[in-house]
Amino acid sequence: MPPADEQWILDARRALGDRVRVQRMHVGITQERLAEQTGIDRSTIQRIEYGGEAKISHLLLIARELRVHVRDLLG
Repeated sequence: MPPADEQWILDARRALGDRVRVQRMHVGITQERLAEQTGIDRSTIQRIEYGGEAKISHLLLIARELRVHVRDLLG
């Protein structure tokens, strides 16, 4: 667990994951379909949605597939 002063990073990652999940559900696709369309492993998408670390390249691919700008996912 990171030091208390890094809690904001965990909170930001969780918020990003929530935005990815909400947008994915809004466009009506599953994690599996998003994985197929982006070439990202489903477990990576699941990890991002639950607040794990995310590569910017993955976020760019996800944003393109979900038809939003990456800044909309970053918040």
